[in-house]
Amino acid sequence: MADAVDIGEWGMRGARLYQQVAEKLAAAIAAGDFPAGSRLPAERKLAERFEVSRPTVREAIIALELGGYVEVKGGSGVYVTDAQPSGFSGGDSDIGAFEVLQARMMFEGEAAGLAAREMSDSEIAQLEVLLEEMIAENAAESGAEIADEKFHLHIARCTHNDAVVSVCEHLWKMRNSSSISVRILERARQAGSKPRIEEHRRILQAIKARDPEAARNAMRDHLQRVVQQLLDATEEEALEQARREMSAARQRFALP
Repeated sequence: MADAVDIGEWGMRGARLYQQVAEKLAAAIAAGDFPAGSRLPAERKLAERFEVSRPTVREAIIALELGGYVEVKGGSGVYVTDAQPSGFSGGDSDIGAFEVLQARMMFEGEAAGLAAREMSDSEIAQLEVLLEEMIAENAAESGAEIADEKFHLHIARCTHNDAVVSVCEHLWKMRNSSSISVRILERARQAGSKPRIEEHRRILQAIKARDPEAARNAMRDHLQRVVQQLLDATEEEALEQARREMSAARQRFALP
């Protein structure tokens, strides 16, 4: 399992920390510190070297992968390519998944607390419908998370505060458009990660009970678990690949 996530790091060290790490690694590759075909140090070692968290390292590696500097081989590691890198193409909106989640904890947590006071009975009933849609979406194995987004944005809109709605909608837009965020989410879905129904049910129950503090805490706890879920899921992707390769090796060398 991935180690604990230091959410405070992002706020202390500034935005785009993963880009800073990616640029330093790209410079090291260009200088020949990591020649083509060589394997980068393990994620934990890189985190120690740059004094950052593993989520930041993971986003940096994905930035390098998108730029053509490295290739991630499941169950084996991260290897420097012999191709000509295209460089970093991320713009101002290319914010990592973990930065977006940190911001969502701040704003959606408060939105849930406000919604617990402001939601009408009919709006709560609609939130219950959206939870059922999420359950059906999970069961359909479609890989889509449309109901999850609708659930969260419905809560924001039911604060009846246009500024809160604008911020939350913008965060979801960044989540869905940033190449770094999209790549991490895709890998998590491929590893079987899905929206967790019970966590959303606790948010709904707190709002229905008109308990702002419980709603705020339920939302923050949920999003903290999403951070860990992304880390665990992307690590599990590599572990599963390793298991497949080991199984194939056993079959190749098995005695007749």
